Amino acid sequence: MTYIDPIESSPDHYTVLLENEHVRMLEMIVPPGEGDIRHSHPDETVYFITGGKARITMEDGEQVEMELPDGANMWHEAWTHQVTNIGDTEIRAIIVESKR
Repeated sequence: MTYIDPIESSPDHYTVLLENEHVRMLEMIVPPGEGDIRHSHPDETVYFITGGKARITMEDGEQVEMELPDGANMWHEAWTHQVTNIGDTEIRAIIVESKR
């Protein structure tokens, strides 16, 4: 997998909140009708402050639609994907990436 940093590919949607030798913490904000650019994460844990309806496009082109309630959590192994907010509420999440 070629790593594509979300901070570089989608600086309007991702902000670094903390980075050290163990983790990197990002804030993700995707307004309704917008999407980020294809990017990667190492193993990650995500907490959705405000959820919504999202379409996730995987590296191979497969798409999945998800209803993410406020306060939802998820863990995902390293991956490359693209997120589109197809709902009518802003999606806001905290992402903690592993640096192991």
